[in-house]
Amino acid sequence: MSDIALALWSFPVLLALVFLRAPIALAMIAVGVGGTSLVMGSPMMVLNQSKTLIYGTFSTYSFSIIPLFLLMGQFATLSGMSASLFRAAEAFLGHRRGGVAMSAIGACAGFGAICGSSLATAATMGQTALPEMKRYGYPGSLSTGALAAGGTLGILIPPSVILVIYAILAEQNIEKLFVAALIPGLLAALGYAIAISIWVRVSPGAARVGPRVRWPDRMAALARVWPVMVIFLAVVGGIYAGIFTPTEAAAVGAAGTAIAALAARQLDLARLKHAIYATASSSAMIFLIILGAGIYNSFLALTQLPQEASAWIGAQDVSPWIVLAAVLVMYLVFGCVMDSLSMVLLTVPIIYPVMRVLDFGMAPGEFGLWFGILVLIVVEVGLITPPVGMNLFIINSMDPDTPIGQTYRGALPFVITDVLRVIVLVAFPAITLWLVRLVDALGAP
Repeated sequence: MSDIALALWSFPVLLALVFLRAPIALAMIAVGVGGTSLVMGSPMMVLNQSKTLIYGTFSTYSFSIIPLFLLMGQFATLSGMSASLFRAAEAFLGHRRGGVAMSAIGACAGFGAICGSSLATAATMGQTALPEMKRYGYPGSLSTGALAAGGTLGILIPPSVILVIYAILAEQNIEKLFVAALIPGLLAALGYAIAISIWVRVSPGAARVGPRVRWPDRMAALARVWPVMVIFLAVVGGIYAGIFTPTEAAAVGAAGTAIAALAARQLDLARLKHAIYATASSSAMIFLIILGAGIYNSFLALTQLPQEASAWIGAQDVSPWIVLAAVLVMYLVFGCVMDSLSMVLLTVPIIYPVMRVLDFGMAPGEFGLWFGILVLIVVEVGLITPPVGMNLFIINSMDPDTPIGQTYRGALPFVITDVLRVIVLVAFPAITLWLVRLVDALGAP
């Protein structure tokens, strides 16, 4: 069997292991080690290669940002910021049709800006917003679907762990990727609010509205979220202004959220230990997946499959836009069976070099940013599509009265808005790149 054939057969083998519920990291390691042994002819050669691969992977300075952002998210969860964000959004929107659900979306966007994790955003906001939505008579499908979709904003609203990982894999500038993600992330929140507005108008009895809150009370509720605004401006603003590197900004954010948790009297020694342990556990899981992806992609590189695929695609008389559409559809399908982090780590090192050789009429650096945002949006959809929509399971577990089938149906309108957003961003790349170009122009001498 040729090396290329071996690489092609490795994909169904890997997917079979995933379907058999093997941990994705161990599946990638097993297939990568087995494939490398067959190509090199000796398992000992794999051990010889691994000593440099492991060190080369984890000695990357940029990876230090991951545990810091995770710790920042842990402290943010403890500080009670989620409840303050929801109350502030509800004060402005609660009296409108679907306003409580829209408030949950707005709070998810705000919490995602200081958390960076979609799963943590969904879980934390679900605890705060779900009882309130039930109190106002929202059906279980709308409640769980809206909160599951709102949780996905943690991927795109910077800072985001997956944004950092994509930037490292595709060798993109982290600061510019954060800038590029901001407008698509805000468009996602707007699209979800529109979906809720249409839902409650199609089903007028779906939910009650809350009382109108007086302006002094609105301002008081808004004042209670000042720690979120300060931390977001310090982290993201510091990165954009060139005051901090992304790693330094993550450390500042972790310290800021820790101070906020202390001020709220929610951070004692036991909770500090729990936050550190949870951060270490999540970091270890992410780094093991990174290692598995590194071993598997090293095997693919050894077979020359990425280079052959790039050359073959480039030689075909096919529009680059058709290739892009096929890649995005592939991500949608993969998102139904794989988690978002594993999908990014597994596919970006293979697919990005292939896409980079195609001509989309933009500079390579801009293409890397635009393509990354499109990929992460489609990966984000995987969090709310069955059968492995992690956000759906997290929110549904908080509402045992709502069958999982209703949660699936409740997420469908939000999936539709995501697909429409991808179409718009594909058709008009300037929407994604406008803010990047503006920041570059302002920073130019």
